[in-house]
Order: sequence, then structure tokens, then C-alpha cells
Amino acid sequence: MSDYFSLSDCDVIGFDLDHTLCRYHLKETSRLIYESFARYLVDHKGYDPDLLLLTPATWDFCFKGLVVDLEDGNLVKLAADGTVLRATHGTRDLTEAEILQHYGPQRQWKHFHSLNTSFTRSAHYYFYDNYFDLPGALLCGRVVDMLNKRGEEVNAEFWKDMVAAIDHNYNTSAFKEDAGTYFPSVKRDPGRYLQPCSEEVKAWLRSMKEAGKVLLLITSSHSDYCRLICEHVLGKDYEDLFDIIITNALKPGFFSLVPHQRPFRTLVDDVEESEGLQALDKPGWYSQGNWPHLHQLLKTMTGKPEPKVVYFGDSMRSDMFPASSFGRWETVMVVEEMEGEGVPTSAAARANQAQAQTQDQDQDQDQDQAQTQAQTQAQDQAQDQAQDQTQDQAQAQTQTQDQDKDQDQDQETKAKFEDQGMKAPSDSSRQWGSYFMDAHKSSGEAGVEKEEQDQKLTWCCHSIHKYSTMAIPSVEHIAGLPLDYKFPRFSPDRPPTSGYYPRPPDSLQGGRSRDAS
Repeated sequence: MSDYFSLSDCDVIGFDLDHTLCRYHLKETSRLIYESFARYLVDHKGYDPDLLLLTPATWDFCFKGLVVDLEDGNLVKLAADGTVLRATHGTRDLTEAEILQHYGPQRQWKHFHSLNTSFTRSAHYYFYDNYFDLPGALLCGRVVDMLNKRGEEVNAEFWKDMVAAIDHNYNTSAFKEDAGTYFPSVKRDPGRYLQPCSEEVKAWLRSMKEAGKVLLLITSSHSDYCRLICEHVLGKDYEDLFDIIITNALKPGFFSLVPHQRPFRTLVDDVEESEGLQALDKPGWYSQGNWPHLHQLLKTMTGKPEPKVVYFGDSMRSDMFPASSFGRWETVMVVEEMEGEGVPTSAAARANQAQAQTQDQDQDQDQDQAQTQAQTQAQDQAQDQAQDQTQDQAQAQTQTQDQDKDQDQDQETKAKFEDQGMKAPSDSSRQWGSYFMDAHKSSGEAGVEKEEQDQKLTWCCHSIHKYSTMAIPSVEHIAGLPLDYKFPRFSPDRPPTSGYYPRPPDSLQGGRSRDAS
């Protein structure tokens, strides 16, 4: 295998949507997701309303790559060999003595083999590897804290309520029915949560189609939510950018299941047809589906017995591992944590963010003007009707307007306060450290905690090297490059920093690392 990877060598180029082609405003989205889950627990399951109260500092706990052990309420950060690098019970750090008590002198997490070989979910643990789930890690920790405070036993029972909260907000009918908190909020104000793609990215996608590449969009999001996102981030003509769009793909099952287990389905007004397709015979928009049927169609479209495919995604469980292991595809992982460790934001992304901020400001001014005009009209109408109203009614109306104004100001002030000092979920954490590397802590003399000189790659970082061809902070970072640009790829025979573009994160550039394979 070559030490380099180039898009020009690929026949088919596929993309995940959420947190890959579409980047989110992570702080705003994380707050919304947390509130969506917590609100359900409080309103429907009788949990303590204090779960809804957060300070900016609380968000330091929110860290991708954690595994929650559902049997005891511990959350663990793992090394590449299954060693527990750090752990908490709820949100409380476990001491060195407590870690040894739970995991033994070798600090081995007992379910590591199951997680490491299959990435499947389990009744014993849950792996937080994407930003849609991630605020749930913070909520899990706080729920365990609450149970401990009440003196109640911590076991897997609380997880049933967490799953119900996730389903309530994310199930396929929630968007259409305006159920839960998440979808109604995004529909009401998509610009608050979604970052439009830069013109450079749109031109890059068009250039790949013009070069004869087959372009795929494969997302587990349902078709109605996909339409909202794509129209906002790519424009009204987004369907012209892709040959095949697959929604509700239910990854990783899309890659691992055989056709009769997960057939493709056509859509009518965003509703799946009840009868599955026996084969996929033409490009278009489909729902659910499986890799073998897609592979047959790609062979027909490219005229090649084994077309070379690359897939961009952000999730190890849903994208990288299954696409590389079952589909034998090249994979490019979008790792926003690289920007959290010193890799500069791309020039295209910075320009796009500045443009979006200007548009937001213009929109705010337009809304303010419209609101002022509406208020003036309302006041004129109120004056015309004043002779028919009592003085008490007029005072009551004024009080209501003042209360509404005060409430809007309170919400705006709260949002500004929450943003100040809040750690972005992609940044390193004071409590959890780096996403890529950590010191292996062990007991010294008399039980005094010390750190070994050698640093260990985290299990997440090791998995990136093993199942990804290369890693980038965002698609904007490579959109301006020629299609024949040669990227160094990850390889067992090369340093673990080799596959990061435009450069490795800070923690991987200093000191010697041990990648326990």
C-alpha cells in the first residue's frame, strides 16, 4: 500500500452529514441537547429539577471518548490497551486508590475486549463518540451524583430513563411532530445551531462531480431533518451535488447487515415505503439500506469490478470502523478536537464564520426594526381602542408587554452568561485532559500518586490510526487543495502523527508516545 492517499485515485467519494459536511455551533447545540434530555427526565420521569441548572464551568466534564459503565455509574477514559487512564464516579474524580480498587493493579476495564473488537453497544456500557450523544455523558454523571446524594443504589436502571430521553428527542417522527425540545428548536432558528458550508466547499464538491467522481451522502438522520440541514448549509440546489443520497441509514448496521435484514426503501413525502427493494438499480434518494446493494450499484455506475471508495465521517462507531472493516473503504475522519489542540481553523472556515456573523447581525437588525414597527402599530391600535377599554385593562396590557420584554432580556442575558467561560466540547478538558494522549498514572511509594514519563495514546486516538486513512479537523481544511494532492496516510510502519492534516494536534507532537496495539 502506498504511503500516500489522493482523492483523484478514488472512483466514489462519500460523506456523512452531521458534524462532517455540516458543522454545528457546538456550544449552542450542546446546551440544547443537554436541556432536551434533562427536560424529559424532569418532566416525564420525576428527576430533580436541579439537573436543568448548569454553570459554564460544568461543561468541562463534557468530553468525547468517555465510556459510561452502566453497572456502577463510573465513567472511564481508556488507553489503547484498555488501561483506565482516568475515571469518575458520576462527576467526582476517583482517587488512585479507588481506581485500583475498581480495576485492579493493571487498571484494566473488564469490558474492553468487547468494545475494542466490535464497537457494538451493550447493556453494560455506552461509548460517547459523537456530539449528538456527548451532552448525555454530563447528564449521566449528574444523575449518578443525584442518586448518590439521595442514598439510592446506582445500577443500570437509570439508563432506561436516559434511553427514553434520547428516543423522545431523536426518534424518526419527532421532527415531523415537533416532539421533544431538539428538533423544534433547530427548525425555529437553524442559523443558531448550524454553520453554512463555505463557497470553497461547495465548489470542491462540484469539482469532484465534474471530474467524474460518484458522490454519496449517507446519513443516519431522517430525510426531513436532512433536507433542513442541507438547504441551510449547502443551498436549495444541494441535491445536484450528489448522485446518491441515503437517509435513515442506521449506521453502523448499514455496513454490517445483509440485504434482507436492512433493505433499501423509497420515500414518498419523507415517508418510507413499507416494502423494501430487492436491489438498487439506479441513483437517487433512498432510506435505510445496506452496503452490498450499494456496492453493486457503484460497480455499475463506475464500470469497475471493485470501485475505490472513500468515506468522510466523524464517528468511529458509525463511520470509520464499519466502513473500513465491512466495506473495505478508505476513510477520512473529521476530528474537531484537532482544532482544540492548536491546529488552526482553516481560512475558508474563518471567512465563512465572519460572513455568517455579519448576516446574523443584519438579521438581528431587521428583526429589531420589524419588532419596533409591530410595536408601533400595536400602540396605535391600542390608542384607537383605548376609549372602549377600561383603565385596568390598559394597565394589564402594559404589564404583560413589560413582562415579555423582561423575559426576552433574561433569556438573552442567560445565553451570554452561559457562553462566557464555557469550554467547547471539542477542546481539551481540565478534568479529562487531552482527547489524543494522557499520562498513565500509577501508585508510587506509600500510595502517593505519580505519573510515568512515557505518555500513552488514548484508545480513541489509537482507533483513529487503525481505522482511518487520515484525519482532518474539517472538510474546509482540504477543500481548496487539488484533487491529486497526496496526503500522508496512517500506517503501522510510520509514526502515529503521520496521517493528520494539516498537522498533528499539540499533544502528539511533544514527547514520546506508546501506542499499545
